[in-house]
Amino acid sequence: MTDSDRHPHDTDSRPPARRDLLRMGGGALAAGLGGLALTACTGTGADGGGGDDGDPEKGRITVWSWQGPAAELKALVPDFNKAHPGIQVTVEDIGNPAIWEKITAGLAAGGQGLADVLHIGVDYLPGYVERFPGGLADLAPLGATRHKDAFAQGLWGTVSPDGTRVNALPWEANSGGFYYRADLFEKAGVDADALQTWDETIEAGKTLKAKTGAHLLGIDKPASQPDAANFFQLLLQLQGAFYFDLDGRVTLDSPESVKAMTLIKTMNDAGLVSDLSGGWNTLISSLKKGTNAVVPYPTWFGGVIEEQVPAEAGRWRVRLPPAVRRGGPTAATVNSTHLAVAGGSRHRAAAWTFVEYALTRPASQVRIYRGKGIAPALMKAYDDSVFHERSAFFGGQRKGEIFLAALKAPSPPVNYTADYARALRLVTDAQSKVLLKGAEPAAVLRDAAAELARQTGRKTAR
Repeated sequence: MTDSDRHPHDTDSRPPARRDLLRMGGGALAAGLGGLALTACTGTGADGGGGDDGDPEKGRITVWSWQGPAAELKALVPDFNKAHPGIQVTVEDIGNPAIWEKITAGLAAGGQGLADVLHIGVDYLPGYVERFPGGLADLAPLGATRHKDAFAQGLWGTVSPDGTRVNALPWEANSGGFYYRADLFEKAGVDADALQTWDETIEAGKTLKAKTGAHLLGIDKPASQPDAANFFQLLLQLQGAFYFDLDGRVTLDSPESVKAMTLIKTMNDAGLVSDLSGGWNTLISSLKKGTNAVVPYPTWFGGVIEEQVPAEAGRWRVRLPPAVRRGGPTAATVNSTHLAVAGGSRHRAAAWTFVEYALTRPASQVRIYRGKGIAPALMKAYDDSVFHERSAFFGGQRKGEIFLAALKAPSPPVNYTADYARALRLVTDAQSKVLLKGAEPAAVLRDAAAELARQTGRKTAR
């Protein structure tokens, strides 16, 4: 699951649809946004990349984020100012998904009106970098490379694909999880922790359905929301694969893709998949009704479960997902967010000082985690006891340690590319054909790969 499903730190109940603007090509994107009003901030000049590093200890900078993360960044400012009194920081809660349109508009206008520091999701970062060269500052000359080894595996390759230029610094890292109703598994006589593969899990799901009436899991079958392929994407990443390889070639029809879609078809054909069409509200409704025994969502979803069904304390457990192939990986970093500095900022060095303070100091990340439960990408932060406490809601499990194990596991970088939104649309269409019409996975994925190559001009890997 990427950052563009409903973010755990949003305060409203609506799922943000966040990829629409980047579905357009670069020229169409700029033209389509030309008439948008731009909010003037103190930091940026008129042309992307035309700013100035300035004084690392002096300047007025603006930070754009949303809801919970914005509140936590704002809470850091008093202590930041004790260490850096010459930098005045204003944190603005732009809202989610409004922030994506606003950042895109500013980049399309050559940087005019952008804040100095920008909170960006993993699925948007490559699109911004590819379509707006210079729109985001290269953080390497400012000192970012000294933190190269400080973050969860795979994330540095996401923010620095070429190993030289650094487009942003990782903030949070969410691993794929397997949240499950322990009471339902117990009633069915199934040991959830013993499930090693998804094939085994499907067989367990048949027993669960027969003895409890609960589905194994839910999927938005008609793809009513942009993020209907989250589970498919998790299965892909558990195999070290994605929609594109690291060279940017299309891999929608790879053996890993076919395996993932075949697993989904097998579950669906066995009657184990409920329909979550309708988005976030439907998901929460199914959670409250106990429709599904398993919710294969990332780290942050544990807090949602506790908030939405508090009476079920003690009935829930969490583990890492089963492997796709026996002995294969059970860990995958499925979404992340980052802080970038606008290329046109007149105070890039001061902006970097704030980014570095927020993201590379364990104390900062621990404070943010305690405030909003945002799982840090900074590995040193996990030395704090807060990540090792037992959870009464999850039956005394040390939930933080389960996901920490995932972040420590080998994880390849994921190449979203600027064409991720196009790939996502084609994948969700293919999945709907499989779920609703019984289409064969290999055939629909082969067609999807060919169409993505046609739309983007990219080569296919097969």
